[in-house]
Amino acid sequence: MSRRRLGYLFKHAQLRLTRLTGPALEPLGIDGRELAVLTVLDARSPVSQQQAAQELRIDRTTMVAMVDALEGKGLVARRPHPDDRRKNAVELTTHGRDVLTRGAAAVEEAERAFMEPLSEEERRLLRAALDRLASDQD
Repeated sequence: MSRRRLGYLFKHAQLRLTRLTGPALEPLGIDGRELAVLTVLDARSPVSQQQAAQELRIDRTTMVAMVDALEGKGLVARRPHPDDRRKNAVELTTHGRDVLTRGAAAVEEAERAFMEPLSEEERRLLRAALDRLASDQD
């Protein structure tokens, strides 16, 4: 039965989580992908667009478009990279840091609602198992 296949289960769990996180982020004017970019940029500042794209596993063209959109919203700024003037370093603006903080809190609340059907132990085990499956082991 297809409902037992991992792909089906992951896809539909992701769709349910997206139905919760999307509306939570909407008042901030961002979506989940943009929040992910802000998170990566905040964790490794200053970071080049190329480094951020590699960490997020997205192609360079998509990353440029995402940074363009975030820059247009006043959430990030490009500057010459301090170690390599041929690259752009992308950093969060003050407004970007505020949106990141509020967005992370909104997603955390949505994730709490998503995980509510599970016991505390099931939540811990699920996170640990997904962390192991998502980590690079190549």
